[in-house]
Amino acid sequence: MNHETRKLKAGDETDPLPVDFQRDKSDIGLARCVASSMECTATMPDRPERVYFFGTCLIDLCFPRAGMAGMELLQREGIQVIYPQQQSCCGQPAYNSGFPDEARQVARQQLKAFPQDYPVIVPSGSCGGMLKHHYPKLFADQPEAAEAQHLASRVFELTEFLVNVLGVELEDRGQPIKITWHSSCSALREMRVIEYSKSLVRQLKNVEVIELQRERECCGFGGSFSVKQADLSSAMVADKVADVEQTGASLLLSGDCGCLMHIGGALEHRKIAIPVKHIAEFILERTRG
Repeated sequence: MNHETRKLKAGDETDPLPVDFQRDKSDIGLARCVASSMECTATMPDRPERVYFFGTCLIDLCFPRAGMAGMELLQREGIQVIYPQQQSCCGQPAYNSGFPDEARQVARQQLKAFPQDYPVIVPSGSCGGMLKHHYPKLFADQPEAAEAQHLASRVFELTEFLVNVLGVELEDRGQPIKITWHSSCSALREMRVIEYSKSLVRQLKNVEVIELQRERECCGFGGSFSVKQADLSSAMVADKVADVEQTGASLLLSGDCGCLMHIGGALEHRKIAIPVKHIAEFILERTRG
């Protein structure tokens, strides 16, 4: 897979992520971050003929339409999508809970599942972050170190790939709607892909985005954190739900199904009629002919 390294301006004084960017008209695949003096280096592949799709556990079990939508968005751009049946959990629950040996046992299956030199597209900032940033650490002193590095170098979050590599342009076919957006911690601070997601939503002319007042705050999910620290997790999601409700939006979007499950459950428990939806499913619904 051929790659081109491009330097992007990114970050702000307190949190290193792209706070805004514009698509360069002379190079539709290039996202140019407009923020601070901090530089990051992004490695983007040429437009591929085929990609792997990593489905994630929560999409498989709880949000299957999001996974199908993500694959369809890629397919309609002329990309062949390969979904390896042998893929499983990325190992993040065990890894984040302090069990690296158990995490490696699970992660080894992913090293086998994506052997060819194709991009691996992940519709989740948290799972994408695990594959891209933590696999090299997890296997640093293991025989599979080179395999882990190779896999990590090919991992892209879905919206990042749609914007940076495919240069997707959307035509909104839906009715006017007000939505709000939740930025997951992993997508915000680890994968740093939030502005790619938001840029796609902003292309939809009939969609009004109402920003959360406390967007950068965690919703309290954190995988096993929500189980081990249930009271703290509940307090955090209560703050998030209050923030969502005050927007007056009729829908909450995000790119991470763990957050959607957590916030959606809290909204339902409090009888607040604001549904939640993965961005891939939302975009596909709004742009289907």
